[in-house]
Amino acid sequence: MATLSLSRLCRLALPLAAAALVVTPATAKHHHRHKRHLPPASQSAAPVPETPVATPVPGSRPQDMENGADKSGQSKSRVESNDDFLNQEKSHPKRDAHPPRSKGAESKQTGSEPQTPEIVPTPPEKPAEQEPEPPETAPQPPAKPADAGEQTMLPDPRSADMPADKMPAEEIACREQLKALGVEFEEHKAEHDPEIGCSIPYPVVMKTLGKSIGISPDTELNCQMAEAAARFMTDTVQPVANAELGADLKSINQASAFVCRPRNGTRKLSEHAFGNALDIASFTLSDGRKIEIGPTPPEKDAKFLDAVRKAACGPFKTVLGPGSDPDHALHFHLDLEPRRHGGTFCQ
Repeated sequence: MATLSLSRLCRLALPLAAAALVVTPATAKHHHRHKRHLPPASQSAAPVPETPVATPVPGSRPQDMENGADKSGQSKSRVESNDDFLNQEKSHPKRDAHPPRSKGAESKQTGSEPQTPEIVPTPPEKPAEQEPEPPETAPQPPAKPADAGEQTMLPDPRSADMPADKMPAEEIACREQLKALGVEFEEHKAEHDPEIGCSIPYPVVMKTLGKSIGISPDTELNCQMAEAAARFMTDTVQPVANAELGADLKSINQASAFVCRPRNGTRKLSEHAFGNALDIASFTLSDGRKIEIGPTPPEKDAKFLDAVRKAACGPFKTVLGPGSDPDHALHFHLDLEPRRHGGTFCQ
């Protein structure tokens, strides 16, 4: 019985001893591989570097290392289970401590610059600006309406007056009257413009209006108008100046005498075109005062000017001044235009 038990124990101990021999080298190999691949404790606690290194995948084990494990199915299954556990740890190191990062985060951490495309796109070319083609015929400005002076004047019988070979008797008598009034004058050649119609067959140029009354600048008029102006200044204006202003009339400043033109805004020739009108801008007194004609003169000047203006209506057929129209706001207009029934026009 004792012999049988010992023999049976030996048969059972032999497989256990063989298994122990197989397991011991395999366990030592497994421990050696596990110790070699796992990072040390100091490295596992260190922070993950900015650029993660790809985790190495373990290759297949050499065939000769697995031959010893085939001696026992039990030892083989244990070794395979341990290897699977190690492979899972290696493929997923510290999964809970550091979750995987997205690709976008990795690109920001690595700071990689964007790659230049093989073909750089070029911006579209700006279309060339086309210059406008000049028109075949340049546009012409609208025709300016013809000025009244450029239009054909209405006929006036005085436009045909021409000097004769011998001066008429009435012209000679007129000059005698000017001399008697003390007027200084000069003869002037005839004025005649057939295109416009201006005409003075026997003009004179006045230097004074009497012995003590001057006129400036020199004044070209027909003789009849010259005599009427000189007589009016001597017989009417001089006494009014003495009465209203207490001084003598020294001279007058004329604004217009003979001018070859039509009336403003009409086709009718002005009386100036025949030397038959005189425009007076101001009077100068012997004490140096100057009485200017205007819309609002001083009170004393206004009284003198009103008296002169009223007295002129009669010796002259037309009298205009401030208040008549804008063209006569700064002067007196005096003329001898013939009117029906010998009437006058005074405003």
